[in-house]
Amino acid sequence: MAEVLHHDNHGHDEHHHHDDTDITVFGFWTYLMSDLILFGTLFIAFAVLSSHIPPGTPSPKDLFGESLGFVLVETFALLISSVTFGFAVLASYKKNVGQVLTWLAITWLFGATFIGMELYEFNHLVHAGHGPSTSAFLSAFFTLVGTHGIHVTSGLVWMLVLMYQIKKNGLTLPNTRRLACLSLFWHFLDIVWICVFSVVYLLGVI
Repeated sequence: MAEVLHHDNHGHDEHHHHDDTDITVFGFWTYLMSDLILFGTLFIAFAVLSSHIPPGTPSPKDLFGESLGFVLVETFALLISSVTFGFAVLASYKKNVGQVLTWLAITWLFGATFIGMELYEFNHLVHAGHGPSTSAFLSAFFTLVGTHGIHVTSGLVWMLVLMYQIKKNGLTLPNTRRLACLSLFWHFLDIVWICVFSVVYLLGVI
């Protein structure tokens, strides 16, 4: 009888933990929806301000016509990082700590490459005299792309912390939950960047 009670309690505890995970992931989804509103607002602002180009200041075609290949490489770096993160999640299902850490490290390198290339692009534009104060279009551009970059940087910091936690404590329930939330965040940023690339760069060049 005691064993049955112990088994029932154990099952109840597991169910409780699963509920906690569901609630945490749902809460994180809610946060992502608020982030979606933020990016939606920035996209609308960019759409409105992108036509406000004073005479003598560069248009999107002038700025992005030659650098589109560079931005395409940058885009592929982020897309590949999303795939490698998927491999990390798959490895977590197999409880393979080593593989999870390896795939997260590879993901981090691709994400850091993306940020490095974005900073290079920003630096190049500012030094060429095309900073955010040059025109309303450039102000909207730096705000939209920069906000996305700040999110990716936050994700990279979060990834480093999570890698340390997994290395120290293994794939515990809290760490698996954090991995699930970070996975949602990372894939969300990937989708947002595809929209940025399409709206800002591709439509700008056309």
